[in-house]
Formats: sequence, structure tokens, C-alpha cells
Amino acid sequence: MGIVKERFKAKADAANIEIKDLLKEHGNRKAGEVTLSQIYQGMRGITGLVTETSLLDAQEGIRFRGYSIPELQAKLPTAKPGGEPMPEGLFYLMLVGELPTEEDAHHITNVWQRRSHVPNHVFATIDALPLNAHPMTMFVTGVMALQTESNFARAYAKGINKKEYWSYVYDDSMDLIARLPRIAAYIYRRKYKNNEHIHPDGLLDWAGNLSHMMGYSDESFMELMRLYMTIHADHEGGNVSAHTTHLVGSALSDPFLSYAAGMNGLAGPLHGLANQEVIKWIYEMQESLGTDAPTKEQIAQYVQDTLTAGKVVPGYGHAVLRKTDPRFTAQMEFGKKHMPDDKLVNTVWNIYETVPPILQSLGKIKNPWPNVDAHSGALLVHYGLVEYEFYTVLFAVSRALGVLSSLCWDRALGFPLERPKSVTTESVKNWIAGKDEIWD
Repeated sequence: MGIVKERFKAKADAANIEIKDLLKEHGNRKAGEVTLSQIYQGMRGITGLVTETSLLDAQEGIRFRGYSIPELQAKLPTAKPGGEPMPEGLFYLMLVGELPTEEDAHHITNVWQRRSHVPNHVFATIDALPLNAHPMTMFVTGVMALQTESNFARAYAKGINKKEYWSYVYDDSMDLIARLPRIAAYIYRRKYKNNEHIHPDGLLDWAGNLSHMMGYSDESFMELMRLYMTIHADHEGGNVSAHTTHLVGSALSDPFLSYAAGMNGLAGPLHGLANQEVIKWIYEMQESLGTDAPTKEQIAQYVQDTLTAGKVVPGYGHAVLRKTDPRFTAQMEFGKKHMPDDKLVNTVWNIYETVPPILQSLGKIKNPWPNVDAHSGALLVHYGLVEYEFYTVLFAVSRALGVLSSLCWDRALGFPLERPKSVTTESVKNWIAGKDEIWD
């Protein structure tokens, strides 16, 4: 069955028993009261999902299986001494629920290398799209073309016991994660590098190989990719990409279909596309001010002008967080270590010092602090990756780690088809008037 697969099954079997006992004793206990505002305004704060892999705390930020980002940087295996954590180790942690050894992380690397072959028809499908198609359109198209390889779809068509679903979902998830760097790099080289492709290097780790295939052999860029892939991997289950993958998967759509659906959500400007919006905004500010090193005073005035025009400052604010995103802090520390004198990176830091006080002064914004998107683009630009439309593809490759490990748990725990109740405004009015007791 495989070492990791056996460990995962043992954990899942034990968790199934625990959850059944919890529901037997506490299944009727209320987890809070839902307000009409929550129903209408994006279901904010409604606890309605279980995601085992991570939890988002408003004050502390993301914790993966209980570990903060600084703790992961200290505890997860690295590809080089003192380097950034390997995404393989984070995937193991999210899947198995235990910190991996170096041997565990390198085992994942080897498994993904063996599973990384992408069929030619996937590249042909991507090539059928015009070059001006958005990289995320190409990426999701490639994933959909790869769906022909689904173990789960084939097994389900033949007829399998529902207790076996998890095994095929696991195999699909491992295959898909293994192949995503090849697809992403192919799109990058096709769209931006004259269709001149670079073959994989079987001696490199998952993130290092992605860097190599994109054409970036600088070791510090590989370190950035390891950090990037780790901190973007998961953000509990309620965000659009994670929730969509879970929702579509609850219909027993295979991991390829489920992940593709989630990445269509990630491509939205209120979610993963926000990282390219940040860089666009900074470039527009530089052009407007006529300088690539604006002062804090100039930045403050441009921010005021942005807000006066009825626009938002991209990269600032978060639906849950109420402090600076630890993922922003991790990237800022990386910048101080590798590129302390970079003008664009320093502009990001000056924006960080300028924007929160201005937003706080408005008195309406709960979180004036930067999120992960406020910094990531500037680091990529430093290494020459200036094609900001591609940034969301990198986000998508990383997010696969979280949403697909969660999907394995969904099937292992036998989570049912997700089908929340919806109501009409007319029924809301009847309820308020005491004519409808549907919610009482």
C-alpha cells in the first residue's frame, strides 16, 4: 500500500471512530446562532465545515495542524541546511497529522517524481488555446485534460465499495500534485519564453524542480519557491478555492474535476488573483508619481487618492485576520535576508508602514493590515519573474497541497454530499412577520 498511505489510513480509521462517538454524544449541540446578516453577507462566521488540515485564528494567523508558520520554518525538513521548509513536509503534516522526518519528506519527493509524467494530449490541449489566454485559463484547461488519468473515475465506473473511495482519491491527488509543476512550467515557457521548454530534473525537490523548469536556477529563487509553496498551501476550509474543491468533491467528482473547480475560484480578483492586482497597483503608483522609489509621503497621498476614487488598496484587509498576516511577515523576513536593498521590495515595506494608519483613521475597516498578497509579487519581480498574470498559477500549484490533502480526509471520513438550505427573501419577510416558522 505504501508507507505514507498506510499511516494515513491508520489515522483516518481512528478519527472515524472518534468523530462517530462525538456525534453520538454531542450531535444535537448548537455551534452558535446564525444571524440574518450572516445569511445574506457571505455566511461570514458561520461554522459549517470541518477541515482537518489547518485552522485560521484572527489574531495568530494560519496554523497547520497546530503549527504556526515560524514553527514550520523551524521544524519542517529543508532541502538545504538552514533553508526554507520543503512543501513535501507540509503536505505530509497536513495529510498524516504528524511532523515528518527528513526521510518522510524525501519519500514524498521520490513518490511525486515517479508520478510526474504528463501525457502529451495535455500539452496539446493547452497549445490549442491562444497565447493571449490568461495563464489560469491555460492551467485549469490542462488540469481538465489531465482528468483522463483519474483512478477514481475509472474505479467508480466499474463499481467500488464506498469504503474504498479514499484510496483512489489519494492516488489521484498524489498524481495530480506530482504533475502540476510540469503543467505550470509548460504554460510559463509557452506564453512568456518563446515556447522553449526545459525538461524536469529528477534530482530536485518538488518546488526546486518547478523553478528549474520555469528557467530559474538561482538557489535563492528555489528557496523562495519552497517558502511560497508552503505558506500558500492552505487557509482552512472556508475560502473560495478550498470550499469549492470540497463542495465539488462532495458530489464524488474526482480530484481533477474538484481541484479544477476550486482553481476557477482562485482565479477571481477577490481571491488568488489579488496578488497580481497588488503589483499592478504599485506599478500604476510609480508611473503616476514618476519614480520607482516613492517616499512614504508620496505613498500616503496616492493611497488617499485611491480611496477617494472609491477603490481599495489591494493586498490589505482579510475576512478573518485582525493582525498582520504571518505569511506577509515570513516574506518580509525573506526579503530582508536575500534582497534588503531592492527598490520594489522597500516600496512594499514603506506601503506597510503607511497604509494601516490611513485605513484605521476611516473607522470602518476591521483589518487594516496586509495579507499574503501584499508582498509576494515584489519578491518574484526581484528575480525577473515580472509576468504578474502568472502569479496566480504559482498560488494554484501551492494550494493543491491543502485542498487535495483535505479531499483525502473528506472521503476517508465519508463526508456526505454538501447541500445547505437556501431561502428566498419572501420567506425571510414572512418569517420576520411571524407567518413562517421554517427557522424556528
